[in-house]
Amino acid sequence: MPDIIQMQSMARSRLDQSKLASFDQEVIEAPTRPLIHQEARFLLIRKGRGEMSIQSRPYRLEPGSLVAVLPWQITTVTAVEEPLQYYLLVYHLDTLNRVMKAFYDAGGLPAMWMRDVDASPVITPDKRIGAQIDRLFLALRDELGMESTLESPAKPLGSIFVMNKLVELIVMFERSCAYSGAVDYMEQDDVPDRSEILRYMYAHCNKKLTLSMLSRVFYMSESSISAYITGITGLSFVDLRNEMRIGKTANYLLYTDFTVEELAEVLGYVDSSHISKVFSARVGMKINEYRKTYARVGEICKVDDSRKAYEIVRYIYRYYDQELTAQNTASRFGMSVQELNRVLMYQLEKNFEEYLNSVRVNRACELLISTDASVMDIALEVGYHNAKTLTRNFVKHKLMTPQSFRTAVREG
Repeated sequence: MPDIIQMQSMARSRLDQSKLASFDQEVIEAPTRPLIHQEARFLLIRKGRGEMSIQSRPYRLEPGSLVAVLPWQITTVTAVEEPLQYYLLVYHLDTLNRVMKAFYDAGGLPAMWMRDVDASPVITPDKRIGAQIDRLFLALRDELGMESTLESPAKPLGSIFVMNKLVELIVMFERSCAYSGAVDYMEQDDVPDRSEILRYMYAHCNKKLTLSMLSRVFYMSESSISAYITGITGLSFVDLRNEMRIGKTANYLLYTDFTVEELAEVLGYVDSSHISKVFSARVGMKINEYRKTYARVGEICKVDDSRKAYEIVRYIYRYYDQELTAQNTASRFGMSVQELNRVLMYQLEKNFEEYLNSVRVNRACELLISTDASVMDIALEVGYHNAKTLTRNFVKHKLMTPQSFRTAVREG
């Protein structure tokens, strides 16, 4: 069984949990044990030489190397020839990614920078781009202060400044990859590497994620996956899944006004009691207290677009029983149907139709249990025009008809 791997905190800053990013300077003098990162980060190597493993892939480190690590990746410094001195920038990936997805490249395609980071997480740019990256890190250091010296300067429009520099940093990363041909989209094996299990869980943790699902994806037995997760994290599958959901829960608390009950449904918890218990145990404060304390994070960019994705999710959830279509919903938010589906796929891994139908079916379940209304009446109440449409979608989501569901619940 592998040794338990240390897991870094999901907090970007120990000084202020609401910060978009934090900055520090560190030194590594000897090879390290593996480390699981819950938050995204950049490392800019200032001095020293060595080697680092990211997701079991080896990379060379030297002065000027820029290292990009995504959430739930595993890194290990495997060799240190000269002590590695580096700047460390930890940032809020979801916020940065929402901003990046608002921009389009010359071909009209949304920026897919995380794909490039995943393919080539370590780059050594040329002198010109390297100098620009140096200036960006120094500007961020001046703006954010140093964690290790307990600096946390509060400057006007600081979050906008930080976001601007993070976007510039991604641009420099992308250009360096493009100019050097560093991005190499290697063909993937048919069988996924088990080191990707944690990242897969993070990407899908708002679903009803189970060991059975992971078993089918990674071609491993449920017991083997469970043993692997516990072996490297020290957590059970359920505890690790809850740990991952906490980060997404925090985002929804900051960017929406969903009730606890609504959050539980959207994020894959059993019920409101479950989400409250898990959140309080992990974060150390009740959900409402957290929302009041850190609500100002919701104003990070001072623009409506930064909250649009969450507003779309909330709108469909609240008005599921109305005449909602992909077209009229997209028009309401000033976007195309394709953009609407892209937003929902990113947030929930469901397109418009899938998300709307899942909400309607869940409401139908509640009515089937709590009332004696006919299937037709329930269909009309949750937004369908007839019982046939409800039944078709109900079978798709619950693998049984509405009447069978009602009978099973009442007899069970």
